[in-house]
Amino acid sequence: MADHSDELPVQTIDGARFSDFDGFAREFSRLLDGYTWRGNLDAFNDILAGGFGTPSNGWVLRWLNSQLSRSALGYEATARRLQRLLRTCHPSNRPAIQVRLLRAEREEGATLFDEIVEIIRDHGPDPDRPQDGIRLELL
Repeated sequence: MADHSDELPVQTIDGARFSDFDGFAREFSRLLDGYTWRGNLDAFNDILAGGFGTPSNGWVLRWLNSQLSRSALGYEATARRLQRLLRTCHPSNRPAIQVRLLRAEREEGATLFDEIVEIIRDHGPDPDRPQDGIRLELL
């Protein structure tokens, strides 16, 4: 199968431009037209589905210096985010978040970087959702 990424619009984020999750949110928001993403991962998923100024009908998300991001959005950042969520989430969600927090503190399971990458890849090329078609390039 031919790679058509040369034909798709390219949006670039740079891991050298941020050192934490809030910085990632600011960096990603630069890609959006008239919208600022504030770091909610459910909203991130919605944004990737389209309608927030990213190209429609497929595009390439080129993540420069992704290894820096892998470190910046690693277990420590994951634990910080989960601690924040624990303070504001619905009480019925606390047990699950506490389990995830304990795992992050033990450096087990998915990191914040892993979660973000998985969300992006869920919007990858799919004939049933041609409007998504996001190709992630980790450079």
